[in-house]
Amino acid sequence: MATDVVLTPQKRDFDDDVAGLIHGYLFSPDALPVRLNAREAVKLGEHLPDDGFLWLHINLNHARAQHWVQSHFQVDDDFFDEIHSASPRTRLAEQSSALLAVLNDVTLNQENRSTQNATLWIWCRRNLVVSARYRPSVMIEKMQQRLARHSFPSAEALLLYLLGEQESQLEQVVRRISQVVDNIEERLLSPAIKANRSELGHYRRMLLRIQRLLAPEPAALFRLLNRPPAWLNHDTLRELRAFTEEFSVVLNDLASLMERIRLLQEEIAARLMEQSNRTLYLLTVITVLALPINIVAGFFGMNVGGIPLAANPHGFLLLVLIVIAFTLLAGWLALRRPSV
Repeated sequence: MATDVVLTPQKRDFDDDVAGLIHGYLFSPDALPVRLNAREAVKLGEHLPDDGFLWLHINLNHARAQHWVQSHFQVDDDFFDEIHSASPRTRLAEQSSALLAVLNDVTLNQENRSTQNATLWIWCRRNLVVSARYRPSVMIEKMQQRLARHSFPSAEALLLYLLGEQESQLEQVVRRISQVVDNIEERLLSPAIKANRSELGHYRRMLLRIQRLLAPEPAALFRLLNRPPAWLNHDTLRELRAFTEEFSVVLNDLASLMERIRLLQEEIAARLMEQSNRTLYLLTVITVLALPINIVAGFFGMNVGGIPLAANPHGFLLLVLIVIAFTLLAGWLALRRPSV
């Protein structure tokens, strides 16, 4: 008796899921981008267009993504070595006649109490752009939605757009935390001074982390501007210099904001110290005022013979007057202001 065997269809080698391809687009100068699947991208990668470029966005969580890109698009090994390195800091540098960019997508939650970071690695040359990530990137998804009605004339234009998006993110972070610091500064004289100090410390640590992630490495950027690849035109270099100036302005604002937070922390620390000193002074005065009565009570509480005024009918009144006199004297000594 024959048994029918049902075969489960296997995924193709170049299926998007197998290759780890998230987005693939062909850009032409006078047309909207054309979306490609993994098989179409591989076929086009054999003969890349001279008047356009190919953009591939891959998910590094897929085991075959790196092998797929290297096998069919001749991406340098140094690009993936950079990905596997432990430094996610933003930078833009030349790498084997191509541009290597490391960008960071930082998102503040609604309460502004924490950040979510997604690092994006980009390898760019004249007719090919490869971007890779482990976590989803908001600016990539925003750009992908924008492609339905807008195109990029060149590969470097796409890279400059992403650089501008990161600069906008940094500017938004600085603006939002500035508003929070304004509110804390207004509450500086309120009873929540200790909470303000803790909140300022949290935002200062957050800004330090964001500065480390989003601020481009100046050395790599200056080397690129001084010795750019031959295929970069003058307009792109001019936009890169403009981007550098804009980033410098935002970074200066960030540094000013951090300095402002530091000054507010010092002001709050000084006020807390002043409150502690006043409390300690008050406790000292109370101790000094209670000293005479404690001394008198200690002497007259001794269970020995010869206690004075024991037989005097007005002895208690005399002791009260003596304690009051010594208390007033101690209070005058404790509360008098030193002469300047």
